[in-house]
Parts: sequence; C-alpha cells; structure tokens
Amino acid sequence: MPYITSVERRGIQKGIREGLLEAIEMGLELKFGSEGLTMLPEISQIQDVEILRAILTSIKTVNTLEELRRIYQ
Repeated sequence: MPYITSVERRGIQKGIREGLLEAIEMGLELKFGSEGLTMLPEISQIQDVEILRAILTSIKTVNTLEELRRIYQ
C-alpha cells in the first residue's frame, strides 16, 4: 500500500466532498425542483463527508425539505 501524505489525503477528501455536493444538488433538484436548491448554500457549509453522505442517502426517503434539514441539524 503506497504512503499517502496528509496533503494528498486532504485533496482526496476535498474531491469526495465536491462530488457529494454535486450529487446532492442533482438529487435536490430532481426531487424538490428549484425549491430544493434553496438548501444548497447551507448544505455547502458542511465539511463532514459522512454527514454529506447521510444527506445524499436521505434524499431518497424524505418527503419534505424539513425532514432533510433534520438530518444535519
């Protein structure tokens, strides 16, 4: 297993985070339309990749934006 520097690790995490944010944006738009995109600025402030994964997964099952907001607040 090759050694990964802390700089490389941060870069990998940044890439994962950006990918998750793009997927969340698409999911919000598909499920809730333009109203869903209003949540993107607050979700974009989240740095924790695991919380972003939970948000992405939850988009499938929640019925309202308020239910989704409860996931990360």
